[in-house]
Amino acid sequence: MTLAQALARAATLGLARLDAQLLLLHVLQRGEGERAWLLAHDTDTLAPAQRDAFDGLCRRRLAGEPVAYLLGRKEFWGLALAVDARVLVPRPDTETLVAWALEVVDESGGQRVLDLGTGSGAIALALAHVRPGLQVEAVDRSAEALAVARANAARLGLPVTFREASWLEGAPTGLDLIVSNPPYIADQDPHMDALVHEPRSALVAGPDGLDDLRAIVATAPAHL
Repeated sequence: MTLAQALARAATLGLARLDAQLLLLHVLQRGEGERAWLLAHDTDTLAPAQRDAFDGLCRRRLAGEPVAYLLGRKEFWGLALAVDARVLVPRPDTETLVAWALEVVDESGGQRVLDLGTGSGAIALALAHVRPGLQVEAVDRSAEALAVARANAARLGLPVTFREASWLEGAPTGLDLIVSNPPYIADQDPHMDALVHEPRSALVAGPDGLDDLRAIVATAPAHL
């Protein structure tokens, strides 16, 4: 089976072309930016093991598993983050929060920032990357999520402190900035059907989706 035939077969199964290309590049151990390479090598032949691996990834994607989990990584603010089912996949929209935070903090550094519900560490690591002088701490109530975040920080060489806690539990006072992208989906929201592969605790917050936001708003002022 050639690369072109493999992509055509994925298309007949209903897989989006971009998803199929990214999965095929992953199987071939090539970078996500090499889609043009696929076109130039569309007559190359897949080895049986590569074909089986590609078919398996296509089936998982068709079942709704995020591409980021299948690739094991997701880019956020220019950082290549490792992600898996223990953490929410970082969304591009969340970069808006990072941009706003960077407008608020002093470029000279030294300020103390707390990231609540850090997940993969995306927000905290982006801030530490752009403003090396910041003192960044990140918390999450999931020990499994923190393991992912700590591994990302270690691989990227970014000095973020991580701690297991629920929101502002045990947080210091005198913080300069608190950032968070908490769960905000209502418990019975029908969109959850399309998000079953991601951790529910990182998405849902009570009957109207606002439970965690209320908790943060109520307790944050005492720590700023």
